[in-house]
Amino acid sequence: MSKSQLQTLHTEKLRVEARRGVWKRRTAKAARWLHIYGSMVSLSLLLFFSVTGLTLNHTDWFAAQQQTAQFQGQVPLAWMQGELAKLEIVEHLRQSHGIKTGMSSFRSEEGQASVSFAGPGYTADVVMDRATGRYDVTETRMGLAAVLNDLHKGRDTGPAWSLLLDVSAGLMVLVSFTGLVLLWYLQRKRVAGLLSLAGGTLACYLVYAIWVP
Repeated sequence: MSKSQLQTLHTEKLRVEARRGVWKRRTAKAARWLHIYGSMVSLSLLLFFSVTGLTLNHTDWFAAQQQTAQFQGQVPLAWMQGELAKLEIVEHLRQSHGIKTGMSSFRSEEGQASVSFAGPGYTADVVMDRATGRYDVTETRMGLAAVLNDLHKGRDTGPAWSLLLDVSAGLMVLVSFTGLVLLWYLQRKRVAGLLSLAGGTLACYLVYAIWVP
């Protein structure tokens, strides 16, 4: 191979390495930007899910917060005859007893009907006598911790909060992935970082395999 050919190969190799260097710098820069701002956007959400993960694991700490109340009332008998006037009944219950959460069920049987309302940390169950229009309401307020726990689980929270949970999950995946990308470019800490990741994953699996029934 001639000297000029060797020089050409060497020049081409330098160009390829330069392009790879540019690509690596751009990737690292993009990962750093996404990691920093993704972390900041999701910081409050991460703190929220961390704290409520603790409260979910220790619901007995907050059992004393639960309060139950009972009410009675009556709806016009015409609403209970034939086909139930569900809309009118539900609106009457909301206005009479200050119920603001969504209706979770409305069941009708021969002789009685029942309506349930549910929201974060809250339930209201209504049993109605179709013969008289009289009803009993059992309202349960489970306290602030239960509200936060239900928000964590997305239970009875509506579509907007459900969407927020999806967005927060996506942000946490993004932050985790970009953290791995950044670690990959830190050659001195890459091995230690990956070993830490493997160790944490193995520890979680061992706890599950050994102690979880």
